[in-house]
Amino acid sequence: MNMPLIQLIRDEFRDYSFNTFQKDLLAGLTVAAVALPLALAFGIASGSTPAAGLVTAILAGIVIGGLSGAPFQISGPTGAMSAVLILVANQYGPQALLLVGLMAGALILLVGIFRLGRTVLLIPRPVITGFTSGIAIIIFVGQLGNFVGAQVQPAEIAFINALGISHESTVLKLLGFLRFDYPINWQTMATAGVVLAAIFLLPKSISKRVPGSLLGLALASALTLGLNWQEPVIGNIPRSILLDQRLTLNAETFQQAPQLLVPALSVAALGAIESLLCGAVGSKATGAKMDGDQELIAQGIGNLLIPFFGGVPATAAIARTSVAINSGGQTRLTSVLHGIILLLCALLLGPIIARVPLAALAGVLMATAIRMNEWEEIRWMFRHRFRGAIALFLITMIATALLDLTQAIIIGVGLSALLYVYQSSNVSVNRKEVDVKMLQARGHQIDSTHPDISVMYVTGPLFFAAAQAFRREYGEHQCCRVLIVSMRGVPLIDVSGLELIEEMIEAQRRCGGELMLCALQPQVRAMLDRSRLTEEIGAHNIFWAADAAIIEANRRLGVA
Repeated sequence: MNMPLIQLIRDEFRDYSFNTFQKDLLAGLTVAAVALPLALAFGIASGSTPAAGLVTAILAGIVIGGLSGAPFQISGPTGAMSAVLILVANQYGPQALLLVGLMAGALILLVGIFRLGRTVLLIPRPVITGFTSGIAIIIFVGQLGNFVGAQVQPAEIAFINALGISHESTVLKLLGFLRFDYPINWQTMATAGVVLAAIFLLPKSISKRVPGSLLGLALASALTLGLNWQEPVIGNIPRSILLDQRLTLNAETFQQAPQLLVPALSVAALGAIESLLCGAVGSKATGAKMDGDQELIAQGIGNLLIPFFGGVPATAAIARTSVAINSGGQTRLTSVLHGIILLLCALLLGPIIARVPLAALAGVLMATAIRMNEWEEIRWMFRHRFRGAIALFLITMIATALLDLTQAIIIGVGLSALLYVYQSSNVSVNRKEVDVKMLQARGHQIDSTHPDISVMYVTGPLFFAAAQAFRREYGEHQCCRVLIVSMRGVPLIDVSGLELIEEMIEAQRRCGGELMLCALQPQVRAMLDRSRLTEEIGAHNIFWAADAAIIEANRRLGVA
């Protein structure tokens, strides 16, 4: 156990009491009630089994929750993760799914150990929102088959296939359903409808005591049993957390590792992002700080362990964490207790769980897909008409639904980087002449079209994208005997910016003038020192503020 974790636990349990334990136990029971149907549903949605989802929730609750960097985090299988995993399972098989979980766990662990968690949060918010909405579309469309009780073939559209988009693309699947040329099973639709109604229409006074998803599963199961509807059900739930279908390390398994690196990177990135975002939400709600690097270490260790029991990759879940906080959970014992309660459910309630219809789980997943969209964030972007953010959101969402999820993240981050560069390239150059009329009134022979002293105020980063705009602005001005460049508003400068400064030095020298710099930011001064431009300009021509430079320029010209 590392020192930061020991200190976190020591601070967390300093004033622990039986009353605090009661709060943790009650919160653990509540979270377990919410997590049970979700674990079963996400196990199927991940391309594995309901038992795999349940094992994941049990181990994540106990292991990841016990090692977490925050007292409030609840981890387990999630909708976003399942959308990535089902593609892996369909393309490479169940063993590959488990191996991807192991590889992703190792990557997340390394990110935590080397304290690189902050780099994960560099992904812009509109990209994450678009990614989440795209995943919601994948989950929703992926459950339409269980909802209507039919296996529907994706549509055949030549130009989409010509683009190299998979035949199993979510968009093609959706278009296949919209043809309505398949038999509809009204019984499965009614079963899923009961669950959806329980989740969305249940009064808050009841849903606070009994989660809508759990009540919906119970009602749907009772409905199918009472009316003797013949529907596909979950099936056997092993009374063990060590599943038959678990990761085995052999030569054949390791041969798949190279081709699974990209999917593992996707799972690792998604797991890290979800966990850190969940921590940010929990910290805001509770006021308790999270050690992000310790949280990633916990996620990494948990995901290294889970595949050997047959579980799917886990990450922190915002919905379950919020339930834990709202239910009065005080410490990480809430997560551990919820895992133990789920273990008891698996051992004692397996035969009952086995009778739950798959259509009922489809209702849970479809409701999850609707709710996981960040509706408030989406409304905020559109209400304020932030065109750049809206474009990033829509492009990432469409790319997620159309393409591989890794490609969607790359596209979203790439576009956001281009947008940032474009917005940052608007450098402002304002040039003001030093009161020529006043100097003329004092008897100095100064041509008003060729002033002695001119001050240029530059605002914005001087880097490659701003070079053209700066040259355009600077080129419009005539030479003067002393040009003072105030760079207080320049936060950074790159090689292209240094070349701009060098061009200004040469231009001033050609017309017999001098260049003075003032108000340099530390980062800018460091770059100028490294390039030796400060030596070329001369320390006597660098000032802390524009007024000091103006006074010195007047003195040198003999007009002070």
